[in-house]
Amino acid sequence: MAIENGEKPQDASAFVAVTKPTDWTIVILRVVAFLATASATVVMALNKETKSLVVATIGTTPVRATLTAKFQHNPANVFFVIANGMASLHNLSMIIVHFFGDKFKDKALRLVMVAILDMMTVSLVSSGDGAATFMAQLGKNGNSHARWNKICDKFHKFCNHGGGALIASYVGLLLLLVITVLSIVKLLKTK
Repeated sequence: MAIENGEKPQDASAFVAVTKPTDWTIVILRVVAFLATASATVVMALNKETKSLVVATIGTTPVRATLTAKFQHNPANVFFVIANGMASLHNLSMIIVHFFGDKFKDKALRLVMVAILDMMTVSLVSSGDGAATFMAQLGKNGNSHARWNKICDKFHKFCNHGGGALIASYVGLLLLLVITVLSIVKLLKTK
């Protein structure tokens, strides 16, 4: 078309945007991952249910015991809360670095550190999710060989809240994996 009008033909690369498309994509993914891991942290940290159960019967009189299921009773759930809390803090600090990171002199070093910290966060959240998932399965089904009874048949709300926290954390983990890949790609494009 440019030749018909007598103008010079334009280079096709002029139409291609030179901006990095992953900058705002990573920020948006970090915000959503922050919300997912923070909600998983809060839901699991506030997970508690108290029930009064019949533990024995003497004659015709039932003997009741008040039992409480808390996330603190299980070290795997405590680790889950700590891991997701640290991932939330990491995402929040990386969002801040995105907005104020131009003040750092060495951009390559900043990108390398962000990629390394992202990988460490993925491994931390992955291990926390794995531990909490194992304990959730144990709470749901029990283990007849070790004579561990299931608890989810008695503490429905506790197990449902724990399951919701696990789902939110797995969503956060998936987003963290995508963020890690994008931050590595961004690092490789700067070379």
